[in-house]
Amino acid sequence: MSELSRTAKYYRKNPRARKKHREYQGEYNKKRKSIKQRVADNRANRRKGTYGNYDGLDVSHKGKGRYVLETEKKNRGSKTNTPGDRRARGKKGKGRRNKGNTGGK
Repeated sequence: MSELSRTAKYYRKNPRARKKHREYQGEYNKKRKSIKQRVADNRANRRKGTYGNYDGLDVSHKGKGRYVLETEKKNRGSKTNTPGDRRARGKKGKGRRNKGNTGGK
């Protein structure tokens, strides 16, 4: 069995924070936009034939309505492969100044 994540440990130690988080999540999950997104995700999962069969695969969003099967672990742990995330980071190369990237110079 794997060790608990850092977040899980935090919420175990802080019951008030856990309660607040659960209340927020409950409200967020009720929103029309969240419901609509969940329905679309489940529909895509069913179309790919992986919904509810415990095969360890998940549907990953690749932008412009494109879905690809990935392992649940890779898809749910990824914070960098979403289209919005890639747009927010901007283009690599000239003009981008940060650690690790000197703009190609």
